[in-house]
Amino acid sequence: MPTLDRHDAVFVLHLGDGENRFHPDWIAAVHAALDEVEKSQGPRALVTAATGKFYSNGLDLEWLAEHSDEHLDYVISVHGLFARFLSLPLVSVAALQGHTFAAGAMFSLAHDFRLMRADRGFWCLPEADINIPFTPGMSALIQARLTPQTAHHAMVSARRFGGQEAAAAGIVDQAVDESALRTAALELAQAHASKAGDTLGTIKARMYTPVLTTLRDTTNPRG
Repeated sequence: MPTLDRHDAVFVLHLGDGENRFHPDWIAAVHAALDEVEKSQGPRALVTAATGKFYSNGLDLEWLAEHSDEHLDYVISVHGLFARFLSLPLVSVAALQGHTFAAGAMFSLAHDFRLMRADRGFWCLPEADINIPFTPGMSALIQARLTPQTAHHAMVSARRFGGQEAAAAGIVDQAVDESALRTAALELAQAHASKAGDTLGTIKARMYTPVLTTLRDTTNPRG
């Protein structure tokens, strides 16, 4: 389960050491961690990180298969997680040390900045290959955070981007050596910790109003 740590002004949310799929309990733990971060005072920023082969593999398809009557509520909860990260009143940095796929890739896009390991691991939106269409909220998030050409390519081709390719396409801000990834993410977050507060939250809310409105739609979130 996710755990929260702190290094000076930077909170580090450890997503886990497995596939870090979005089980309802995992989502609840992330929200609880964000509650703690948001209620803290003074300069602060957030880094999300993981250990092992995966940063996040996205939706918990096994749980979904066993809870078919809860699909709607589950989609609403995933959208809510994306919306919360996108509008956090502090700077967030995703440190992608491993595979970042599907909803896990979308989760990374909801962060302000992304750093990715240069030599191994892929960032990928495989929905076209696995026959799961993007929800309107997911489409809106991806298209708001990537250039039109990159969003089209990533969504239609299901291409797997390595770290250097992801940086060149603007999916991540920088590709770095694995040994430097966590440190670089902490330094980037620390550099923006003084911006935390209502003003930053308002800037993000106004910048992404259409996306947030779509992600927070609870009447027809699946389209």
